[in-house]
Amino acid sequence: MRRVFEYIRIGLLLAASGAAVFAQDGEGPLYTRSTYECISVYWNGAPQSDCLIEYKEAGVGDWKEGFPLTYDPRDGQARGSLVGLKPGAAYDIRVRAGDETHTLQARTRNDRFPIGETTELKAGVSHEALRVTQSGREDAYQLIQPPEGAKSVIDAVNQFDHCIVIDADYVILRGLEVKNAATHAIVIEKGRHDIVIEDCHAVFWGRIGGSPSYGAEGCIDSAVYAKNGAGRLTIQRNLFENPRGGSNDWDTGHPNGPQAVSLIDSSGGNVIRYNEIRSSEDHGFNDGIGGASNFSTEGSPNRDSDIYGNIIANVWDDAIESEGANMNVRIWGNYIEKTFQHVATACTSKGPLYIFRNVFGESRHTHRDSLGGAMIKVGERGEFGGGRKYIFHNTALQPGGAYTVFSGHTNPNTVTRNNIFDCPGRFVSSEEPDPPSDYDYDLFTGSERGAAREPHGVRAEPAFLHSYALEFYPSPVTTKIVWGRQTLDVNGKTLYFTDPVTEVRNPVIDAGVRLANFNDDYAGAAPDLGAFESDRPPLRFGRRAQPDAPRAPWERYP
Repeated sequence: MRRVFEYIRIGLLLAASGAAVFAQDGEGPLYTRSTYECISVYWNGAPQSDCLIEYKEAGVGDWKEGFPLTYDPRDGQARGSLVGLKPGAAYDIRVRAGDETHTLQARTRNDRFPIGETTELKAGVSHEALRVTQSGREDAYQLIQPPEGAKSVIDAVNQFDHCIVIDADYVILRGLEVKNAATHAIVIEKGRHDIVIEDCHAVFWGRIGGSPSYGAEGCIDSAVYAKNGAGRLTIQRNLFENPRGGSNDWDTGHPNGPQAVSLIDSSGGNVIRYNEIRSSEDHGFNDGIGGASNFSTEGSPNRDSDIYGNIIANVWDDAIESEGANMNVRIWGNYIEKTFQHVATACTSKGPLYIFRNVFGESRHTHRDSLGGAMIKVGERGEFGGGRKYIFHNTALQPGGAYTVFSGHTNPNTVTRNNIFDCPGRFVSSEEPDPPSDYDYDLFTGSERGAAREPHGVRAEPAFLHSYALEFYPSPVTTKIVWGRQTLDVNGKTLYFTDPVTEVRNPVIDAGVRLANFNDDYAGAAPDLGAFESDRPPLRFGRRAQPDAPRAPWERYP
């Protein structure tokens, strides 16, 4: 009988008398960095053994197991993430490795921002660029918004490089419409932090774009462009659509052109959630969310950052480019389609990077070539690379999806579990990586596994044979083609069929393995494969996915 459940043992953390207690956000032996729904945990000088972690809401309930911290021998540090937490809540955390046990308390960031001074822009359309230089405080943000009952539009009419420049900290831009910027629509200056851009609409920004070999000048002109060292940015519930120009596709070389969000060597701590990034094919993006520097220990979005709940489409290179350190970066719950590659991770120099419960839709190479790219781009260069990557519970289904799971580069230090990888090409390069990778408990339908052994993977026919009829949200049963001539006895009469379709148990149901803190709410004998869990609410994406999300002034008022 096939295994229906296997437990990835993480171990039970035991309390120790006299355990050390450390404060949040310090730089001592044990410290944390928080976003609204996640906590990054760092243990400097951790023993070189499995680093187990346990957590609970402060003073409430029983301890819960977290996914183990990853030990990086290059730094002598164990690090990892707790996910799915409540905003603005305190958590007790304890970690253990070898004979050492430590405890601490950490708090997630509150996404209900305290407002100090409010600046109301004039109603209607303004042709003057806005420069924000007055900072708020941590307990009193500077809020900039339209007047009550009206919308405010900043139209640069291509006479200004930017509609808005933010050279201040603790600032909220709420509900504004910006258009016709000559390059970037909204710019965040170097080193600025704690800035919120929410419920805004950016359209028709940037230069024409296209391949530099054809004389085009536009290069990552962005709806939101954050300069070097900016961090702790919250970009949420915005609509970024239809830039003035458009990226070229791969027919004329590497795509080059506008982006929705660009972060340049950020200081980290960013949250990009519930946005909608879309365009027409002739005004497509280079990357949807990206930045620089790729081969570095910084990059975009850099450490302790979350990208989730977004809808991203009409991209000619990477829908999400998460490259650089990727130290405790979490990418989950995004719906991505009409892109070449879904998530780019070249490189991940530090890690761990967590990519989980995303839906990977249509992929294509050029306007004329429907052959898709990779679900996940990998690669490293020199000293940059080798950081741990976790790929959990993602769903990619044909037709029109990616051609391969990973790009053709060597893929070190990667762990996959509980994914649906429906594609016609290979799983991963055949070259054995160093550090080694661990692939298992995935459904893969492609033609070549490469270095992915998958001892407990779900076996399936190649995608072009259409073995199973799978859907994003799995039902208990599905249909399967039984190849060849088959017989069936019906009331004493023998019937003959060629390649009949029969109803079978859905192979993704209860086929996964438990991953503490990542799928604790599974239903049935074991977790399902893919982004969606049967008998649990489906994922929601985009601007209306956040509970009680408001309608913005620019979509309410003429």
